Amino acid sequence: MPFNKDQLDNLIGSNGDVVGRSGEKIGDIGLIYLDNTTSEPEWVTVRTGLFGTSESFVPLSGARIAGNDIQVDYDKDIVKNAPRVDVGKQLSFEEEQQLYAHYGLASTQSAGFETGDVDYNPGGTTVGYDTSGPTTDDAMTRSEEQLNVGTRSQEAGRARLRKYVVTENVTQTIPVSREEVRLEREPITDENLGAARSGPEISEEEHEVILHEERPVVEKQAVPVERLRLNTETVTEQETVSEDLRKEQIEADIDDDRTIR
Repeated sequence: MPFNKDQLDNLIGSNGDVVGRSGEKIGDIGLIYLDNTTSEPEWVTVRTGLFGTSESFVPLSGARIAGNDIQVDYDKDIVKNAPRVDVGKQLSFEEEQQLYAHYGLASTQSAGFETGDVDYNPGGTTVGYDTSGPTTDDAMTRSEEQLNVGTRSQEAGRARLRKYVVTENVTQTIPVSREEVRLEREPITDENLGAARSGPEISEEEHEVILHEERPVVEKQAVPVERLRLNTETVTEQETVSEDLRKEQIEADIDDDRTIR
């Protein structure tokens, strides 16, 4: 799977991804390691985890370029479970053998070295790795990882208003009135004697009285009682994140008993 220099330079500066055998994204392209003997691309590191803080080595054997991405011949789970090797320094022979064993590849006798965004040196050694070459100066740089924590907005759920009809029984008591018949008897007196004699002496008659009563009347009417709407408010909580950070330590090794000041 030959990659030329232009392809490597384009991949390093393209912010491309490493994708798996079936096309799923594994992570961002990190560094490309070259074989010391053949100067051919041998490994690519892929940044995974939160903010790309973890890097795994993937063999470039059987890989191909797909636009700005590198599609490797392995699934995502295999890559993420690869042995952890420090990125940014030359691979040791033992580290390479562990990686070869994990991916089921035959081992070689040479370890690769990295090429970065700027330096592409297929015939030399890693910048800053050798102690006597022309690429180093008289100072050593100490670096460390810093934790950059941020937030992003994502959909957490949905709320909606839904109106439906329920029926409940309402019972109320109201007073109702009715007329009842009561027979009243009054004796004949001087005052009503004339009214008593106004008719025939003997006769048959009927008197009718109409009785009335009240009955409950029920009438239903729909009236508005309240208005409801959905609104949102922001609630801030404290959430703790944890991540392992690497940092370099520098020690001075003196051959004699002189003190470093």
